[in-house]
Amino acid sequence: MKNEKDKYAYRVLWSEEDQEYVGLCSEFPSLSWLGSTQEKALKGIKKLVNESILDMEENGEEIPKAISVRNYSGKFMVRVPPEIHRQLALQAAESGVSLNRVASAKLAH
Repeated sequence: MKNEKDKYAYRVLWSEEDQEYVGLCSEFPSLSWLGSTQEKALKGIKKLVNESILDMEENGEEIPKAISVRNYSGKFMVRVPPEIHRQLALQAAESGVSLNRVASAKLAH
């Protein structure tokens, strides 16, 4: 069975500002690691996350659960301005579908 930290959402992006690659972890948004190659940035952020987890465990802090293994209900509340709500309701009525279907389709794009 894989370790939880191996299931975290890691990504590597080019940082024009730093002129290096930056490694990131979605579950630890305050952490980042710069590297001259994508491989170095990924290795660095994984090491930093591991060190952070060890520190959190020592301090009795809750370790973030990997996004990939979390359960999602498929429901969330979104507040929009009344004008947007009206436009979406009109689109739904004209298309003969639910407001939920219109909103879901827009979010998928």
